[in-house]
Formats: sequence, C-alpha cells, structure tokens
Amino acid sequence: MSVIKSKAAFVSWSGGKDSCLAAYRAQKSELEIRCLLNMATEDGRHSRSHGLTDTVLQQQAQAMGVRLVQRPAAWDGYEAEFIKMLQTFRQEGITEGIFGDIDFNAHREWIERICEKSGISFHLPLWLNDQTQIMRELIALGFEAIVVATNADVLGKEWLGRKIDNQFLHDLSGMGKSITPCGEAGEYHTLVVNGPLFKKRLEVTQSEKILRDKHWFLEIRTAELRDK
Repeated sequence: MSVIKSKAAFVSWSGGKDSCLAAYRAQKSELEIRCLLNMATEDGRHSRSHGLTDTVLQQQAQAMGVRLVQRPAAWDGYEAEFIKMLQTFRQEGITEGIFGDIDFNAHREWIERICEKSGISFHLPLWLNDQTQIMRELIALGFEAIVVATNADVLGKEWLGRKIDNQFLHDLSGMGKSITPCGEAGEYHTLVVNGPLFKKRLEVTQSEKILRDKHWFLEIRTAELRDK
C-alpha cells in the first residue's frame, strides 16, 4: 500500500485564533506545517496585524515548537515583501500556504494573486464557515486565547485580556451592535496562548493597556512558557 506524503506548508500567522484554527484543520489534512510567517512593522518590533511584539510571537512559536519567520515591511511595499518571502519558501520546498480568512473577498483575491505569482498553492480552511460555529469549535477543542486589541469605537479597553470562552461569546452577542463573532470587521484581535498545537503554555505576566490610532492594545511586557 502506498504512503501519502504530506505537503510542506507555511501558515500566514497573526498569532490569533483564526490563523491558529486554520493551522489545526490543515494539519489534520495532508499538510505539514514547516513554519509560521508573520509580517512586521518596518522596525521589526511589532506585528502588522495584531500589534504584538516580536518577542511574544517568538515565545508563542517556541511554545508550539514551530519556526517563526518574521519579515519587516512598510505598507507601500507589503505585497512585494510578502511575495519575496513566498518565493523563498518555494525554493525551500514549501509549496502550500495556509490562511485564516473567513469571508473577506478582497483579501481572498489578494491571496490568490500573490500565491499565483509565487508558485504557491493556497488553502483557506475556514472560508465561508459560520463564525459562531468557528468560535464554538475553537473553544471546544481547548484552544485558549485572549483579546489583545480592539477597535476603540466598538469595544473599550475593558475587553482587553478577556479569555475567549462561551461567556465572551454571550457578552459579545448582547452588545446591541453589529459585531461579528470572529471580529472579521476588525472589532477585536486575539493571541492564542494554549491549545492542541501547543507543547507549552504561554502565560502573560505583565502587560499594559495602550490607546494608539483609535485602537486599544494589550501591550505585553513579559510572558513566560510553562508546562501545560
């Protein structure tokens, strides 16, 4: 009987729940995750997507036992830098890309374009899934995530640091505003600190709430890796 070989893949990585669940689903299929790709600010100190420090993302990757590749880029050169990184992956034998997008068509079109230019096949494990069901699956699987950023016009700083659980979903649905369960419109962002993909647990030990560009951020000063 022939053995099906896994295809080498990277994950477009924010550090949050959607990219993490997409990685989990992909790993359950024929894909082998070789690395996590995170795009950073020009100085390389924070992630572009969630504002997380490079130190925290490195610790998270260490907790998972997966290589993290961070690439700094200005917004006007973002696509070109992303494509360069994907071309490097292709040379390393990584042929597949995993993305945590759910329903934003403009970003899917961007993914299709940059992957075609790079010779990479893309995978969208969460695409068009019901957002409430995604959240419930994440919680049921045992992933632990906390809120690390919010749109200040929608959610206040009191949401920062909250654990993603059923109470969180209940409170979010009772806000009386049009807030998507997964925060797909940028209402909030998360950091995954534990779960099935983790070998260690990431524990935030010191943080500060900061308002920047109409967004609240949980600026994580220190974090530690601990046994699960």
